[in-house]
Amino acid sequence: MKKLLKEFKDFAMRGNVIDMAVGVIIGGAFGKVVTAVIEIFLNPILEALPKMENGGTGFAGSLLSFCAVVVEFILTALVLFLIIKAMNKAKDLTKKPAAEAPAKPAPTCPYCLEEIKEGATRCPHCAGDILAYKK
Repeated sequence: MKKLLKEFKDFAMRGNVIDMAVGVIIGGAFGKVVTAVIEIFLNPILEALPKMENGGTGFAGSLLSFCAVVVEFILTALVLFLIIKAMNKAKDLTKKPAAEAPAKPAPTCPYCLEEIKEGATRCPHCAGDILAYKK
């Protein structure tokens, strides 16, 4: 039982789960803001358009409601995309660049101690046989 609780704790405390929970909460709160913007600004504009049927009921009223929901979804998705993009950019700025591995020193000739190219079989300076030395 303790192992199961430890595994659950590790799962719940993993960054992805916490990020997802924060995203759901922010998304829900932001959805209310977008709904208010739609009701305050967009609906009066759409209602001012000429009505297709009696008083905007029926198909025209349903179309108006559908358009409002689609616009609300698009605005929510766009703003959340921009927020996540900004958060990822901020996260990238805080990351330290990976330290480069120190360069391996160039091999040297065992006879004249001059620097030679990796994989050379003879020294270009003294013509010493490097393979014979290694054996």
